[in-house]
Amino acid sequence: MSQHTRQGTTPQTIPSGGAPAPQRTDAPDGRRLGLTLGMLVLPMYVALGAPSVALPAIGRALAVPFGATAWILAAWSLTSALAMPVAGRLLVRWSPFQVLVAGVVTLAAGSTLAGAGPTLSVVIVGRLIGGAGAGATVIAVFAAATALPGRQRIRALGIIAAASATASGCGTLLGGAVTAWLGWRAVLAIPVLALPLLLAALPGRRALTRSGSGERNGSTGRLDIVGAAVLSVLAGSLITLLQAHSVGLPAPVTLVVAAAGALAAVGLWWRVRSTPDGFVPRRVIASRGFLAAGLIGGTVFAGYYGVLFRAPSLIEQATGGGPLEAGVLLVPAAACSVLAGRLVGTLTDRFTGWQVSAGLAALTVVGVLVVAIFTGPIPIVVGTALTVCGFAGAQAVLVSLAPDLVAADDRDTAQGLLNFMNALGGGIGPAAVAGLSGIVPVPVALAVLAALPLAGLVLSLTRRPTADRRPEPDATRGSPR
Repeated sequence: MSQHTRQGTTPQTIPSGGAPAPQRTDAPDGRRLGLTLGMLVLPMYVALGAPSVALPAIGRALAVPFGATAWILAAWSLTSALAMPVAGRLLVRWSPFQVLVAGVVTLAAGSTLAGAGPTLSVVIVGRLIGGAGAGATVIAVFAAATALPGRQRIRALGIIAAASATASGCGTLLGGAVTAWLGWRAVLAIPVLALPLLLAALPGRRALTRSGSGERNGSTGRLDIVGAAVLSVLAGSLITLLQAHSVGLPAPVTLVVAAAGALAAVGLWWRVRSTPDGFVPRRVIASRGFLAAGLIGGTVFAGYYGVLFRAPSLIEQATGGGPLEAGVLLVPAAACSVLAGRLVGTLTDRFTGWQVSAGLAALTVVGVLVVAIFTGPIPIVVGTALTVCGFAGAQAVLVSLAPDLVAADDRDTAQGLLNFMNALGGGIGPAAVAGLSGIVPVPVALAVLAALPLAGLVLSLTRRPTADRRPEPDATRGSPR
């Protein structure tokens, strides 16, 4: 084996507390780029938190059960998740800035439709479109951030994570204020503000044209439409089945959805085996630690968004107030995301990424259980704050893992798939709580939800960081082993 090959297989902890990687002198400053990118993700994460406060008002205005309004959150998370691997594949041809522009335009168009929708179904269609734009935007942002080396990368990702969690949490305050003063339609239209923010980010366009994929030999083939389709059907079927009871889905329709999901699962398995370089590349998901990172992130996101779905209505019930009061009370919880984002860099200097993710999953479990067990507004805010910390920290830590788990050529694809699993978890959380709430009391539904981040905690603890190796840059492409 050559000297070059031996160096390419040096064991890596992910990320470890060892000596930082050498910094490129021409690399953008992580803090400055993080602030630019964090500003760009604000509207799409506000679009997650703000509608959660407006859901009771939306249900009353459109004369639909409260459980059915969970689709407003789940639809956004679903298409956002599905758009992420698509955007990751597009990055082999387009720059992050081009993907960003396409994502923001789609985001604004869908949000305009959702805000003007006369029925719940039209509102959901708008949210589906807007979510797809949000997913593409997030991947473009992360593609620019993960191109940074070592310490600068985690610094930028920490700022982005703090911005996203603060926006989704403070979205409750903004959503409450806008609902009280302008109505729920204005809440759903908030993401349109991404358009002027994109213009404000134009001075940093040079950094957004960078990509961390390195050489892309072999990556410029056609998009695997069949692979994308079966993954979409599988994810959509799962979200739909979780909410079947709460939305009153007829039994025959439920069976059809279940059958479609089962066929999609088989189709995805077949597609991965028969098309190693397809939409879900086998070499990426087979990389040691990749699926574990995605599953951990998905379970933590499920816990956070499940709590975010129920917390505002639980506070309204406890206090007798409205959406504005609920939003104000949840501001301290959102503020915790800033602390979590700042602590991530310090923690990853001392502990491995798997150890940090275990702690964040544990925080999420405790937070979900606190909201499930206690009924007063203060415990609900405390529990929500714990899940906010888990979400913000996990986003920064787990997203930073992707470059260290796969070959350089697969970085964007891996980033898209990893974020897909995270965002899908964000859709599963509200859907599961909404579906279970129609069968069992809300505290029981939340207690069941806690099992998801608990599984993520167990998975984090069973990882062996020193066993993980980064694939060689010239790893075999497109051929089964």
